[in-house]
Amino acid sequence: MIKKIKDLKVHYELYGEKHKKTVVLLHGWGQNIEMMKPLGNPLSKDHQVLILDLPGHGESEEPTTVWTLYDFVEVVHQLLEELKIEKPILVGHSFGGKISLLYASMYEAEKLIILAAPFKKEIQKLSLKTKCLKTLKKVPGLKKLENWAKKHMGSTDYRNASPIMRQIMVNHVNLDITDQVKKINAPTLLIWGTMDEAVPLERAYELEQLIPNAGVVEYEGCTHYAYLERLQQTINVIRHFLREE
Repeated sequence: MIKKIKDLKVHYELYGEKHKKTVVLLHGWGQNIEMMKPLGNPLSKDHQVLILDLPGHGESEEPTTVWTLYDFVEVVHQLLEELKIEKPILVGHSFGGKISLLYASMYEAEKLIILAAPFKKEIQKLSLKTKCLKTLKKVPGLKKLENWAKKHMGSTDYRNASPIMRQIMVNHVNLDITDQVKKINAPTLLIWGTMDEAVPLERAYELEQLIPNAGVVEYEGCTHYAYLERLQQTINVIRHFLREE
């Protein structure tokens, strides 16, 4: 499905139990809807699920000016308003997690599930695409996801991105949202791999201190893509967290 948001065509999928709370899944930089479907599909049995291609990714149009992270938050917020969805449950990986953190600092959210998201500048030694492909090659049972990654990632990573998307990426990487994170009221689950080289585990515990109602789940030996490396565990942990009053 396509909606015009902030003068851009935004591609999204909405499915599952439409009378239940909505889980909104936001992918990482250079990715798209497909990388979040392994979570969205099982969660759709008990919730309505909304997954979107963030602008400049997948089938959504690219911004025509250099956006800030706040522009991405507004796209999510306006799409939710168009769909009449209030107080979403936000699940975000990496770039999508940073958007989720910022969203929850500005608008009401039911709960927040953050998968290895940066909130201040990190030094990247390898591209996130390279890290993902290296990870997926090593994990039994994730061959299908490796193929998805090869097909759907990379069109908007730094080397292949347009000048506008490159500058947007630089802005995102350099943006420190520490002060905004302190405003989050939603119960927050932080899922992190102990071997994450893109956003180290210590960031999870910093976020836990900054957010009043937050807790960390560590995945021993897992990387920046821990949520995929232990997919069934992630689904189980999220389901338990969403059942909690």
